[in-house]
Amino acid sequence: MKGIILAGGSATRLYPLSKAISKQIMPVYDKPMIYYPLSTLMLAGIREVLIISTPRDLPMFEELLGDGSRLGMKLSYKVQLVPNGLAQAFVLGADFLEGGPGCLILGDNLFYGQGFTKMLRSAVMALDPDHAMPDQPNPAHRHATSMAELKQQSKNIGRGACIFGYEVSDPRAYGVVEFDAEGKVLSLEEKPQQPKSNYAVPGLYFYDKTVCEKAAALRPSARGEYEITDLNRLYLDEGTLQVKLFGRGFAWLDTGNCDSLLEAGNFIATIQNRQGFYVACIEEIAWRNGWITADQLREMGRDIKTAYGRYLEHLAR
Repeated sequence: MKGIILAGGSATRLYPLSKAISKQIMPVYDKPMIYYPLSTLMLAGIREVLIISTPRDLPMFEELLGDGSRLGMKLSYKVQLVPNGLAQAFVLGADFLEGGPGCLILGDNLFYGQGFTKMLRSAVMALDPDHAMPDQPNPAHRHATSMAELKQQSKNIGRGACIFGYEVSDPRAYGVVEFDAEGKVLSLEEKPQQPKSNYAVPGLYFYDKTVCEKAAALRPSARGEYEITDLNRLYLDEGTLQVKLFGRGFAWLDTGNCDSLLEAGNFIATIQNRQGFYVACIEEIAWRNGWITADQLREMGRDIKTAYGRYLEHLAR
């Protein structure tokens, strides 16, 4: 499975901050915002990532992240001339996915919580059973236990979509998922004025190999956009949509305005300063995934003359 980060848009709710710089380059405490969605894909075991952004902003991401080789990854870049909705990412990214499954994450979404890595890798394995996970280097034994568990849970291994639900106090600004008493998904609505539930759909989506074909067949909504909710409905109509719920102890932060950007930075600062480890440290994740060596990690730390660099050196010991 490959990943796509959608990091475009004009971010008008952050003006004047975003007037001359991409929102996803702005700091969330001590790291650029895009480190957080990139780290999510890395935790999922995804090594090939496409970053989609505007003609103005894309060179900044290329300068920041390069081709990904220093992380043992492969990063590609694609221009989005006009923001026409989230589902357009799979039209722009069709050549990148090459007919395979894909994960889309929004560049301004931040996730943190116990068990998150397990949820991510479960979603990847359900839709791409042959995906090589970092902690299972031997193909003969890859995912043996996990795949057995997945087969008990789903009859659609390798098919469908997996999205997430997160309970919020006011879901009107999001896609909303409705369940029946048994937990079956009944409906999906985009930014409803009268939501049928309090479960918002965060900006993290896993799809099977039919996603690009489905996205290309969508028609613009009343808002003139190719809606991700409409794409999810196609899977719902097929009966292959899974919705996994984040629990009460899980944090999902959408950094779309100044208050939420500040809250996200304060949240990360609190976690890191209390617990002593870094959130969304992409070099650490690459090392723990086995994509780079301890020597490479140590060298990166020496090149960064801040506490971030000293943290990498400490890990490499």
